[in-house]
Amino acid sequence: MESVLTEAVALLDEAGPPALTFRALAERLGGGVASIYWYVANKDELLDLATDHVIGSVLADIEALPGSADPIDDLRAMSVTLFDAIVARPWLGAYFMRNINAQSNSIRLYERLGEQTLRLDLSARQRFHAVSAIIGVVVGSAVDLGQEPPQEVLDGAVDRDTYLGRAAAAWRDLDPAAYPFVHEIVDEFDGHDDADQFRSALELTLAGLRLQAGARVG
Repeated sequence: MESVLTEAVALLDEAGPPALTFRALAERLGGGVASIYWYVANKDELLDLATDHVIGSVLADIEALPGSADPIDDLRAMSVTLFDAIVARPWLGAYFMRNINAQSNSIRLYERLGEQTLRLDLSARQRFHAVSAIIGVVVGSAVDLGQEPPQEVLDGAVDRDTYLGRAAAAWRDLDPAAYPFVHEIVDEFDGHDDADQFRSALELTLAGLRLQAGARVG
């Protein structure tokens, strides 16, 4: 099973979920398609197990973090670790926590995040919402950052900053009276750093959690 999942992850890393077929996997393993069915019933199960295989490594990295006296700081470190893993493998975000019956590592990672909220003065509902918000920021930001760039960027016709600059120019052409917010932030959008945008969103979420728990800010 280990070799099946290792090769499945390799196919996903190379070309995403469309590349993961039983035929392609069998060719990688040097066997027949029928042999794959000894391990998994269908592609959905294979995707769930391949995701959990990768999350196992992420969980190991998270459990190896040193920890601190501040649960908010620990949540930050854990979140950044998960974010980096999904950015490196854009396909991962779509299947994380999709099927916890098949994803034991995913539910354990979820538990580790939740355990940090047990160190804060929160209700059960607030803890549930807190972890949901953190995962939403982490996974959503990572998936967005991991999207394939426009074809002209892939082809090298324009670089990322030039592409963003063209979009920013179109925003600047909008009527300021109708789009005051867009005009306010367009200079920030032009050439922005996606990873910095993620960190800012995470900090807003964690700052709100700290305030909700009544903990000292700083």
